[in-house]
Order: sequence, then structure tokens, then C-alpha cells
Amino acid sequence: MNTLRTDIRLTSIVVISTLLIISVIVSAVEKNSVQINGYSTVLYCAIICITTQWLAWIPASIKQTERFYDLTGGLTYLTVVIFSLWAGSQSEFPSVRELIISLLVVIWSLRLSFFLYLRIHRSGKDGRFDELKKSPIRFLVPWTLQGLWVFLTMIVVIVINSQNGPSPPLKIWDGIGLAVWILGFVIEALADNQKTKFNTIPENQGKWIDSGLWSISRHPNYFGEILLWSGIAIFGISCLSGLELLTWISPIFIYLLLTKISGVPILDKRALEKWGDDPEYQKYREKTSLLIPIRKN
Repeated sequence: MNTLRTDIRLTSIVVISTLLIISVIVSAVEKNSVQINGYSTVLYCAIICITTQWLAWIPASIKQTERFYDLTGGLTYLTVVIFSLWAGSQSEFPSVRELIISLLVVIWSLRLSFFLYLRIHRSGKDGRFDELKKSPIRFLVPWTLQGLWVFLTMIVVIVINSQNGPSPPLKIWDGIGLAVWILGFVIEALADNQKTKFNTIPENQGKWIDSGLWSISRHPNYFGEILLWSGIAIFGISCLSGLELLTWISPIFIYLLLTKISGVPILDKRALEKWGDDPEYQKYREKTSLLIPIRKN
């Protein structure tokens, strides 16, 4: 009974906090968003992000499986892209900028969601969910957070796609944003590919990867992720103003989440549990950058 009460309390805190954060962001940036039936496109997109995860949580909690967690996230990105483009087109045909950033999100989402799905399919599970999925109430937490993740990472795209009226012409900042996105995407995809190949070699089972990008960064895939969403945010320099600038919370949120909460801290803890007493691993940690792929002196 105490465990159930704890699960309900903690899950309620996550759900309420998530809804409050989303409400604040929506209220701040929806002023210039196309209205549909009296409500802003930004609000509709927020609802899509959360309800899609909650609907997927129902069968996932019944079967106690995380196999379709990442695919659901990818589907949500695609749905929000399509809906925001459609909604914005009610005011003006999508601009080149809107089409470019939407295409970038589609490319990233398809690659990453299928990569993560295949990884879980090969291993049979994702260790992050081992304890969470035992309790349906507790299992709602990662699904709710994924809805928040999608909304906050997509907020720049949502606002740009749904702006009322004509979009400013492309400027130098858009080119810089595209270049940063491409660099981040290549780093993330290359890092994921290198680690996948490393783990398929039987001799490497139970070892840490210290080759390729992983020889100069302990988390190059996360660096690529932060970089590519920063590139998306740069697209907003030419067309966002006032409170819409709050959408730049996107790359900040991603950086804080990956480096302070769910990404690096969890993986580093697991790594230290496995190899913390290994002198070679200690040397690897000391000589290798935490995030930015750069050689230490």
C-alpha cells in the first residue's frame, strides 16, 4: 500500500508539473499562432504530444513493454510536424523555411526512432524501464516525460510553422542553422553507428567503446543531439520576436536533460558500476571529454 501511495504521489507530481510547464509555454508563445475553432495551433500541438503518449501507455502498461516507446515518440514528432504545417497553411502557404525545418525534423525522427526501436528489438528490453514498467502508475512517468520532451524540442518548429501571416525571407541565420543541424545530425548518426558495430563484435561484449568519436567524447551522440536542435533554434532568429523567443528553451532543455538528469548521469552511473574499478576505464574517463568531441591534452 505504501508503495502504491508513493507511486501515485510521484507520478502526480510529474504529470502536474508537466502540464504546468506546457501551459506556461503555450500561453507565452501562442499569440501569433493560427487559430482553429478559437484555439491556437500551439495548444493543439501540446495536446497531441501528451495524449498520444498517454494512449500508447495504456497497452504498454498492460503488456509491461517498452518496445514501442521510441516509435511512439517518432510518430508524435511526425504528427506534430504535419499538423502544424497544415494549420499554418490556413493563413499562408508554408514558406521555404517552414518546409526545411519540417523536413529536418522528419529526417531526424525517422532515423532515431527506428534506430532505438531496432536496438530494443535486438536486446529485448531497455534497462531504463526495468523497474518502472512493473507498476502501471509509475510507468506513466516516462510516457508523460516523452510528451514533454517532444513538445519542448519541437516548440521552435511549432511556432514557426503556425505563425499567422507571411514568413520573412531566408537570411544568413537560416543557412547557419542548417549547417549546425547537419553537423549535429552527422555526429549523432555516426556515433550511434560506431557503437552499434562495436557491440555486434562478440569480443567486445562487456566492454566500453573507446574508438572512433567515442575516443574523444564519452557521449558524442548526445553532443550531436544538442547541436542539431540548436541548429533548429537558430532558424528562429529571422522570424521570432517578443515572447516567441522563449522557444529557445528547446536546446537549453535538451542540454540540461541529457547532461544533468536522464542521459549522462544515468549512463555514467551504470558505467562506474561496471568498470569503476578498472584502471583502464579510469584512464579513459580522465583523458576523454565528457561531451564535446575534442582531444584533451
